[in-house]
Amino acid sequence: MLREINSQVFVEMLISGANNLLNNRQKVDDMNVFPVPDGDTGTNMSMTMKSCVAGIRANAENGVGEVAKSVANDTLRGARGNSGVILSQLMRGFKKAFDGAVTCDVKLFSKAFKYAADSAYRAVMKPTEGTILTVAREMAKCAVAYADEVEDFEQFFALVTDAGNKALSKTPELLPKLKQAGVVDSGGQGLMYIIEGMYYFVLKNKIIALNEDEEASGEVTSVEIDEDIKFAYCTECIVNKFEKGKSAFKFKAAIEILGDSMVFVDDDDIVKVHIHTNEPNIVLGEALKVGDLASVKVENMRLQHNDMIEASKSKGKNDAPKTKYAFVSVAVGDGIVGLLHELGVNAVIEGGQTMNPSTDDILSALEQINSENIFVFPNNKNVIMSAQQAAKLSNNNVIVVPTTSVTQSMSCMLAFDEEASYDDNLSTFEEVINSVKCAQITNAVRDTQVDDIEIKEGEYLSIVDGKIVSSCTDVSDALLFAIDAMVDDDSETITVFYGDCISEDDGEKIADILEEKYSDCDIIVNNGAQPVYHYLISVE
Repeated sequence: MLREINSQVFVEMLISGANNLLNNRQKVDDMNVFPVPDGDTGTNMSMTMKSCVAGIRANAENGVGEVAKSVANDTLRGARGNSGVILSQLMRGFKKAFDGAVTCDVKLFSKAFKYAADSAYRAVMKPTEGTILTVAREMAKCAVAYADEVEDFEQFFALVTDAGNKALSKTPELLPKLKQAGVVDSGGQGLMYIIEGMYYFVLKNKIIALNEDEEASGEVTSVEIDEDIKFAYCTECIVNKFEKGKSAFKFKAAIEILGDSMVFVDDDDIVKVHIHTNEPNIVLGEALKVGDLASVKVENMRLQHNDMIEASKSKGKNDAPKTKYAFVSVAVGDGIVGLLHELGVNAVIEGGQTMNPSTDDILSALEQINSENIFVFPNNKNVIMSAQQAAKLSNNNVIVVPTTSVTQSMSCMLAFDEEASYDDNLSTFEEVINSVKCAQITNAVRDTQVDDIEIKEGEYLSIVDGKIVSSCTDVSDALLFAIDAMVDDDSETITVFYGDCISEDDGEKIADILEEKYSDCDIIVNNGAQPVYHYLISVE
């Protein structure tokens, strides 16, 4: 009977959960509501969990609080897609509950489930029931309900896992689109694979083995720090407040001028600080005015990374003055990437559908840019939250423009005015997003029905502004159907990017057809060379 969990057991539970999710990620990917080659949720959640494995192994002897902190920090930076960001927030709840703990019992674990659900709900601006949030909340309710009645973890996890699976089975009743597609929520299923993997270790005292193909995929690489270390000491501390619930705003204001890369978490009873500074003594002195130091870590980054710094210096150091504006875009396809650079985008992060970049991928790109204001174009609804996380972690002034298509970002770049103010440009971008109609043509990956449209595997889907409007056996018919759905009397320009599976001859034929059919519009057809989508279309 397991009544107490130490850090080693907690680590092995988490690894078992991560492995179970990794082994089943394709099943989760296949649960997409739309029958498109999306590949988002299972891949994003499994890669988010994979990003924390090395860190938790390194903290296996340091108490459950340190393990939870490592998981929260690593999944925050490694979060991919909306599901990965929500998963990182669940882990943040565990970090808060386990803070300072060496071991934990059922009561503390139930508290962690509650904090996790609360943290995830707060992270989403408009929470939707019938999703991973619902599953997390119902497990938390069960955990809290039995916290005083159950002492051993076998019974505790049996109850919580059952509650989670029951909540998952009901998600189609809460979200009609799930019921119509005949699937449960993919994010909720991914979470249950993690919980079931943890439960497996509790029962068997054995980690679920990682499948061979997952082992071969390799470890996630660590993040390198910026080559120019202006502030030498990476300083971290946790402060137990003298006055619970009192704001630590004065503490934050006093130290934020002492360095950069600051992360400041002000909870009811503790303050967590991370800052790069040359004056760690002052930071700790200010901390002591707020409360007792529960933990302190100060590392000299110059000494630790001297070799890397020297190697970086040999490549040349950028001492150029800051530009007023810079742009980062997420995209894939040689033609599209080349055009984005021509339009003035400073950095393009490879990614999009089926390959969402992580928070850390976006953050790394941001930290390489020397500009007063950096606009980020996610170009995919499932990348927006990761971009917003990266913006919070960045030391730069970063503005995430919520583009859902690369064609929207191109229209934004065409509308950009270098002489205009930051606010005016942002307002212009918002107007562009609301005025540009976007569509994609891709193949259906399974038989299904969406609204009143019967879809067969392999057919060509016309997706206009995120909604499937037709399913055709001919790719050209699908393209024309999508454009017909977008063009009206006010339309002036039709832009089409054909993908890597469309020949140049076919691209030219499409241009001729469009010029004849839509003679009142300017027609622009380019080779985007993008995967997944046969065509990307915008109408303005």
